[in-house]
Amino acid sequence: MTRRQRIISLLEGRDYSPSELAVALGLRGRGSRRLVIEELKAIQKVLKREGKVLRIKPAECKRCGFVFRPEINLPSRCPKCKSEWIEEPRFKIEPR
Repeated sequence: MTRRQRIISLLEGRDYSPSELAVALGLRGRGSRRLVIEELKAIQKVLKREGKVLRIKPAECKRCGFVFRPEINLPSRCPKCKSEWIEEPRFKIEPR
């Protein structure tokens, strides 16, 4: 099973953050979350053809509560309070 197929299989069961996906896939290192984000971008295109959708719970600042746009991205700093204490977005695959 390829990495993308494993990610799709995991996301069909429940929602995951990029860090949780990296751990579930056994990825380690500094770029593991970025690698997962790039895979999610590709997976989103595949799902459109299959009649499924990638649901995104947006990232949120844990300090001031600012909610980011629901996109496949890892924000590093809150634009409102400049805090770096950001809860990662969560992803889940659902039928359309």
